[in-house]
Amino acid sequence: MRLAQLGAVTLGGVLGDALEANRAGRLSHFITDETSPAIALFAPEVVAGNLDGDWYGEHAGKWLVAATRAAVRAGDGGLLERVRRVADYLIAHQDDDGYLGNYAPPGRFMVPAPPKPESWNGEPARRTWDIWTHSYLILGLLELERAVGDGRYLDAAQRIGDLCWRTLSESAISITDLGNHFGLSATVLLDPAVELHFATGEPRYLALAELIVAQVEQEPRNRLLSMALAGADPSEIATGKAYQLLWNLVGLAKLYRATSDARYIGAVRAIWEKVRAHHLTLGGGPWGGVAHRSREVFNPAGVFSPEAYVETCSTMAWIQMNRELLVILGDAAFAQEIERSAYNDLAGAQSPNGEDWCYYSFPNGRRTDTTYWRCCKSSGAMALEELSTIACGLTGDGAIAINLLGPSEALLDFSEIGAVRLRQSTGYPLDGTIEIVVTPSVATYFAIDVRIPDWAKGATLRVGAQRIDASPGSYARISRTWSPGDIIELDLPMPACLHRSVARNVQESLAPGGIPVAQEVLRFDYIAISRGPLSYATGLIDGFKRAETIRFDGPPILTIEGERIRLSPAGRPPILFEPYYRIGADSNESWRITWLGLADDTGGET
Repeated sequence: MRLAQLGAVTLGGVLGDALEANRAGRLSHFITDETSPAIALFAPEVVAGNLDGDWYGEHAGKWLVAATRAAVRAGDGGLLERVRRVADYLIAHQDDDGYLGNYAPPGRFMVPAPPKPESWNGEPARRTWDIWTHSYLILGLLELERAVGDGRYLDAAQRIGDLCWRTLSESAISITDLGNHFGLSATVLLDPAVELHFATGEPRYLALAELIVAQVEQEPRNRLLSMALAGADPSEIATGKAYQLLWNLVGLAKLYRATSDARYIGAVRAIWEKVRAHHLTLGGGPWGGVAHRSREVFNPAGVFSPEAYVETCSTMAWIQMNRELLVILGDAAFAQEIERSAYNDLAGAQSPNGEDWCYYSFPNGRRTDTTYWRCCKSSGAMALEELSTIACGLTGDGAIAINLLGPSEALLDFSEIGAVRLRQSTGYPLDGTIEIVVTPSVATYFAIDVRIPDWAKGATLRVGAQRIDASPGSYARISRTWSPGDIIELDLPMPACLHRSVARNVQESLAPGGIPVAQEVLRFDYIAISRGPLSYATGLIDGFKRAETIRFDGPPILTIEGERIRLSPAGRPPILFEPYYRIGADSNESWRITWLGLADDTGGET
């Protein structure tokens, strides 16, 4: 699938409000020029004294990506001018060898690190995020070059790539020596290496990407490709760090696009299946951090806790991974995962002011705005700026695909079809009635694929008197001669749905004679509510309780009351639920409760 061009789609409603807040808020204020703290890190006098490093330099590249996209999307010339000023400042300080980071010379990635101790747990002997920062700078410079066509930005990005290639191919330094989590924080260079190949056609950047994969396979605890193909759960690869692992898979998917090597897409698809089955919240965010030394790693498959962590950075990487799979395979499931994450855990992490973000979100937990320097503020901003191009696309056989549902205006101009305007009028995701007005420049025969979510049992789709099969979990194709003003009517049933999950502890042992014995020693049952693409939550129960256990005397009673859902348990007053993203959005430190304890074995989707 070819995604829409940047600026071709204007999103409205929930996502449109979030995008506008993003552009007018963080992207316009966090960095304005070279004196902004995130860019002042790159001043020569500051770099000379930076012997400890760390990851703060990533904000420069992330902002270049997100602010460039926002400026082009919204036609914001002032923002684009500021992006160019910052990029010009950065490349003016690029060293002759191509180095553009913020580490003093003794700590740079080109300098061999001390030997790893025998007790190595994934942290490098000399902590470094140098390759990480350069990876984001490459992506930011390439994004700006695509927007303005200034070859200086491409040249600067290439010089970074060339320095990485020389370092990894001409010395004894391995990419896994240059980042923590058994190298995951450096092997993310795979993504920008392939992007450099796409931008230039130069084979050395493809060779760099394949060299990274080969070096990863030499680290026994981070054999990403072979472990994924062998069926490993993502929690078993390296340290299971969700953000880095998913970003590596984005690069592996792009490497498939460049080489058509089936191993690469096979590995990405295998991990996607595992994450989708075992490692997402009801709101679509990758979660972990239960009884683990790090809050940001995947738990073993089957572990469940309503207090688990969703790092906003991981949500961004999950959206990007699904974007790549959508481009390669065109399956509706990938678009649905993007939409689910966007409407719930991503939208729920952003404050309406467009400035503040949650570092961590929890199904059950406090909604807390993070501090100035945190990584997730820039990642959330980047993730939002992915959405407008994903909203529509052109399939491999020439149909316009509507990937994201919700209010929008798209002016698409694919050479295979010509100019077509699509306008979605709807209250989605709170309402399942969607009207899509199709306006080609002249009457033209072509196909439109409308995504039907897998939860939309009984969906109806029609154009005039023509009714089209609308199978849940797929694209419904409408092939016809389209005239200006033709209307597609889509009706998605949106009942309230009850979900059930279980947190349990099972002790396994061997009885005499070697007979395996398993005993469940702890079990907690939980229920949660969704409607359409939205997960629902409530605030503090009865105004002060952070948790509640409920029971039912018969089938659970869920009543839709406008945009709220009333849950009526036995023996206590009803509890009102609202969309997760709205609970406490204007109130830092507020509580959101998605999962309630269940006292009995009441049914519901598990």
